[in-house]
Amino acid sequence: MKLMDRRGALRLGLASFGALSLGARAGFGHDNPMPPELRDEIERQPFAPVLGNPAGDITLTEFFDYNCPHCRTAVPVMKRLIAADPKLRVVFREWPIFGEGSYFATQASLATLKQGRYWEFHEALMQIRGKAEETSVMAVVRKTGLDEARLKRDMESAEVLGHFDHSMQLGDHLGLAGTPTFIAGHDGLFGGQDLASLTALVAQARRDLL
Repeated sequence: MKLMDRRGALRLGLASFGALSLGARAGFGHDNPMPPELRDEIERQPFAPVLGNPAGDITLTEFFDYNCPHCRTAVPVMKRLIAADPKLRVVFREWPIFGEGSYFATQASLATLKQGRYWEFHEALMQIRGKAEETSVMAVVRKTGLDEARLKRDMESAEVLGHFDHSMQLGDHLGLAGTPTFIAGHDGLFGGQDLASLTALVAQARRDLL
């Protein structure tokens, strides 16, 4: 799946639920609002990593890959967004579309949820110089002091593999263009985003849903 290097609003095609408009025009248009059942699939999978306020009034979902350069630069922006909005719930959808190294990184990262170290590990992986692959990922595992034997077992757990499969299905259904993709409410943004753009996306979701 090709990663574009531009920022932009999205119009996403959805095979199972009909056409879904995400940020289709300036100011975020949504001629075809997101069905509630699809929103639940994106935002409420039990094993998806949740940051910010777990009981927040609105959810922002990011689809990302550890080998995506724009996803790496999104980390400090997301931290600032979460710090500035105490009512925001953030869901990370790991979507490894850049090959085997990305898939290994996703397995390892999701496995850290079982050790309560996800955010720490996520940040460390995003700071890798060069490609995230088995060697570099395992170096981060050892650097962060994780239980390596447990991690390797958990990487093959049903929860980890299920998250991967679910993200792939959602990406296909939504017709996502690449990573990062940010979705909130009926709208979405693709590519590198600044704090103002993500803040506006969340604000529009609150106007639409609350």
